[in-house]
This record gives sequence, structure tokens and C-alpha cells, in this order.
Amino acid sequence: MANTTHLTDHDASAALAERIRQAGSEGTSLRIVGGDTRFFYGREVAGEVLSTREHRGIRFYDPVELVVSVRAGTPLSELEATLAKHGQMLPFEPPRYGEVSTVGGMVATGLSGPRRPWAGSVRDFVLGARVINHEGIEQRFGGEVMKNVAGYDLSRLMVGAQGTLGLITEVSFKVLPIPGATRSLHLELPLDEARQRLAEWGREPLPISAAAWLDGALHLRLEGGPSSVAATHARIGGDDLENDFWAALRDQRLAFFRAGQAPLWRLSLPHRTPALDLPGIDESHMIHDWAGAQRWLRAELDAEAVRRACQTAGGHATCYGPRPTAIEPFAPLPEVLMKYHRNLKDQLDPKGIFNPGRLYAAL
Repeated sequence: MANTTHLTDHDASAALAERIRQAGSEGTSLRIVGGDTRFFYGREVAGEVLSTREHRGIRFYDPVELVVSVRAGTPLSELEATLAKHGQMLPFEPPRYGEVSTVGGMVATGLSGPRRPWAGSVRDFVLGARVINHEGIEQRFGGEVMKNVAGYDLSRLMVGAQGTLGLITEVSFKVLPIPGATRSLHLELPLDEARQRLAEWGREPLPISAAAWLDGALHLRLEGGPSSVAATHARIGGDDLENDFWAALRDQRLAFFRAGQAPLWRLSLPHRTPALDLPGIDESHMIHDWAGAQRWLRAELDAEAVRRACQTAGGHATCYGPRPTAIEPFAPLPEVLMKYHRNLKDQLDPKGIFNPGRLYAAL
């Protein structure tokens, strides 16, 4: 029999549903808040605060089946600590940005950490979700198994929607075992040579689970079986790097992120993209994360120029902040895509209750 663990806590879903029904009848908007550690990601929302913090606890956990169901207000640190006791983890390595960061905020923003290119994203590991809709009715989408064929699964649609389509109350995840061995390395390499080596290593089954270049050096993490990690280290060399580096990068605690007050740009690009054509920018002053597919830039630049350069390269740019009000956080959508977004919002939130304007002013 599976080793199943049930952890109960106060269930506040009825109170949340009632508040949503009240907002619908009054025509008021709601600003959904968990730990509010991701406030910088998206546009400001004008509305009454609806907190999920009281709706917390791990409802179901089966370590044998690698499945956990957890309420949205549960601190992310609490969930990860429970998984670690069983030698398991959330494979997508979600950022925390603070100890009060919640599971609901993690799913709503859909942000992943350094392991994402090798393990997958938040959306890839969501099995199902419970969501309170605009009528104050809690609905269940998906399930607690990987294969679910009961129609279109709206649970994954909630990932990255920033709470604009409904209130997430519970999420089920697929989890994975913590790797048997981990070793982080520091290799002094110029940026171009680091790119070349990463391209070569990417064609082989090496146990790389994180790769970032900054300050004249390539930082690598190896994860897997002890013999595989040891053999790879012997082959590529490098000095040992503190494993805490990856948590600091994940949560933007490195000195790079704290330097200055210029806007912070996240550039999402094909990983082999060469230097961008940006005026006055030396790419050696960037952080090249995800083997170059995610680049961090802190600079006072024209937003259209940044986004045009990224679009030309086949990517896009997001402005994290501090952000002048004239700069939208997310890249503008083509009109045909915006039409689909508006139609979806109208279907799932016709009264504009949930986080209006969080993604785009028109939503």
C-alpha cells in the first residue's frame, strides 16, 4: 500500500467563495494576494485585497506515487520542507523571493528557477487544480494522476495567468526524487567560449542541471548519480562553487540584482542567440542564465528598442522593475492573440472581478 500522508488545516474556501460572490454582486474588483512576494511581476491592480493566506495546508501527499495536493495559501518553504523529508522536490525549482511566498503565487506567476531548461516548467508538473470561478463556485480541473483524459484541462491554463481567470485554491503536482549527487562548478571562461562549450555539452547526455555565465566565469551544476557527476567533473574540470549560488540566483539575491535602480529586464531568447544590438550595452555585464536562454539586464534603455532586438532574435523581453509607468511589464501581444485573451477573460471572468489589468490594461 502506498505511504499516503494527509495533513489537515482550516479550510477557508467557503469564505473565499462568499467574498467573490459579494464582489460580483457589488461590481467590485479583487486584488488576489498570497505572500505578495511577486508584486513586481506585472501591472498594479486596483481592487480590494483578497488574501489566500488562511487557506493553507498539504491536503494529500503520496511519496510512492510522487503526487502532492496543496492549498494555495501554503508557504512554498513549508511544501518544499515536507517533500525534502521524503527525499523529493519540485523539479522546476521555483523562486521564493521571501519566506512568505505561497504555492498559489508560484502557480499564478508560473516562474521557474535555474533547473527549468533541463527539468521542465511549473506547467509541466501541474496535474490538476481547484479554482473558484466568478460565481463563487469551486471547480476541479484535472486530477492527481499524470494521464487525465476527461476533457480539456483548464488547470494548466491557470499557470502564469496571474490570477486573472479565477482564484486558485488548491493545486496537485507531480514531484520527483532529489538527485543522488550534486556538485557546482566555477570555470573561468570568456563569454564566447562558454557559449561554445555549452553548445558542445548540450549534444551529450551530461548531468548538467543549471548553467549561468556572469563576472567572467561559467557556473555549472551537475546532478545525478554519484559516478556520473564525478566522471563529468573529472572531464570538464573547474573549481567547486557553493551550492547556495543557485538559490541566490533563483531568488535574485546576487549583487547584480541589488545594484542600482535602473529597470531590470528579463530577456527570453533562443539559447544560441549572439550579442543583441542594444546601444551602449556590453553583454559581459549581463547574467546569462539557462545556458543563455534567459538573460538579465539592468539598464536605462528605450523599451521599444529592447523588445525589438529580442523579437528580431526570436524572443521577448519582460520588465521586472523598478519600472517607469510608461513601460509595460510584458511584451505587447499581436492583435489576434489579444483577441483570444480577451475572449477567454470574458468567458471565465465576465464581470472583471479577478486581478483586472494585471497582465495587460485591456484584460
